[in-house]
Amino acid sequence: MSHASAVTSAPERLHALDALRGIALLLGIVLHAAMSFVWISPRIWIIQDTHPSFILGLLTFTIHVFRMTTFFLMAGFFARMSFHRRGSLGFVRDRLQRIALPLVIGWPLVYVPIALVVMWAANFPNGGPLQRASGWMPELPNFRLTHLWFLYVLLELYVAALLLRLAIVWLDASGALRTLIDRVLASVIRNPLAPLVLAIPIGIAFCLDPRWGHSIEVRTPDQSLITNAQAWICFGTAFGVGWLLHRQVDLLRLIERRWLPHLVLAIVLILICFVLAGVMLSAPGAPKLPYSFATLRLVAAAFYAAAIWVTTFAALGLALRFMSGFSPTWRYLADASYWLYIIHLPIVMALQVALSQLDWPGLVKFAIILVVAIPPMLASYHVLVRFTFIGAVLNGRRAEKRILPQGGIATA
Repeated sequence: MSHASAVTSAPERLHALDALRGIALLLGIVLHAAMSFVWISPRIWIIQDTHPSFILGLLTFTIHVFRMTTFFLMAGFFARMSFHRRGSLGFVRDRLQRIALPLVIGWPLVYVPIALVVMWAANFPNGGPLQRASGWMPELPNFRLTHLWFLYVLLELYVAALLLRLAIVWLDASGALRTLIDRVLASVIRNPLAPLVLAIPIGIAFCLDPRWGHSIEVRTPDQSLITNAQAWICFGTAFGVGWLLHRQVDLLRLIERRWLPHLVLAIVLILICFVLAGVMLSAPGAPKLPYSFATLRLVAAAFYAAAIWVTTFAALGLALRFMSGFSPTWRYLADASYWLYIIHLPIVMALQVALSQLDWPGLVKFAIILVVAIPPMLASYHVLVRFTFIGAVLNGRRAEKRILPQGGIATA
């Protein structure tokens, strides 16, 4: 399929994909707000609340399965769209402005308050720096990218995509190789087992990492400027699939039609993986199991890799099925999500520390964190970002205020 034909069939679906990209970022806020209520030893967050919650543990596990894979798939899709709209130089300038600049400027602005909150948390039981984390002072290649690691990985993937595309265009003057790649992707997506096929690379990466299994996840590359192999494979595969899907947008219809079986299978796989995670965490101190830890680890790797891609396809299908029409609310939240995600972590952490010792149910404290944090953050976006040069940097454009006949204010 040519680029032109792909793009002409796409516009009605872009609202869903843009909303899904924003939802992935907003779910990051929910994830981080729930982390203090997950009781795991050793501690995985700056503080463990006195009232852990099984429900919030399952919620964080579920979000963690698919959120970043979904985000990077969307990032690859929109990256190719931007590349063909702006050209090579325009694309590079746009990415430097919207990704590199927020990383360089935003990192010190959030890192300092995060460090202060962590020092505050150290005054409480089950609080303070994590034992396995790198030092607070940046020391290459160790470098605490915090929650902004995704911007760093995005920049790496943009460079890789541009270099790979340059090589393919140079070697494939006739376009035969690109046609073959399109046919391979189409055959994979048309197969009902498509998510399982795409899960193979990251499943192999899990099996080859002797440390995997003590925690069931894709190792987040937030402690070093050298991105680990798991992150490259998992998020790189998602980015590449998104890039190639933009070449054949009609393939999205297949994913949309399968949203229900993908959703049902995703729920089953997540629950299985959640149980496996609990068994593996308790294995060292549990009575002798009828199977080896290595066998359990292999089974968990296969199930978790499948869960990542099945749930990503479920999220994509749900968005395409139910969010394809234009919604001013979702458009606004999608625009705001980038700013909210950049600034949220020290705010959420501070609220977690402040509430951690109170004798209230974990779900109540979790709700308070979201209710207290999100409205001021949204207000800061509307006042400080949306109509200013900051909004132009983050979203590629500055929204304009439009006065309605009744005297209200709407946003373009």
